[in-house]
Amino acid sequence: MSKQTESVVELVEVIAKSLVDSPDEVEVDAVDGTQSCVIELSVDPSDLGKVIGKKGRTAKSVRTLLGAVSMKYNHRYTLEILEDD
Repeated sequence: MSKQTESVVELVEVIAKSLVDSPDEVEVDAVDGTQSCVIELSVDPSDLGKVIGKKGRTAKSVRTLLGAVSMKYNHRYTLEILEDD
């Protein structure tokens, strides 16, 4: 994992931990490719709504931040919020 990807993972982790009630349950992983990287976010099922937000607004905001980071680093980052079934 590159240093840039590590900093993006840390950014998403800090944002997610500040939103949820159970910050110890937040897990962020990166699946790195040549042109893009998928940031996988996993939280406690009771905190899922807080990360997604009303009508997906919170998740959209985090994705917007990742879009700005993508432009700066010239590497595409996308957010995937994982749900435990």
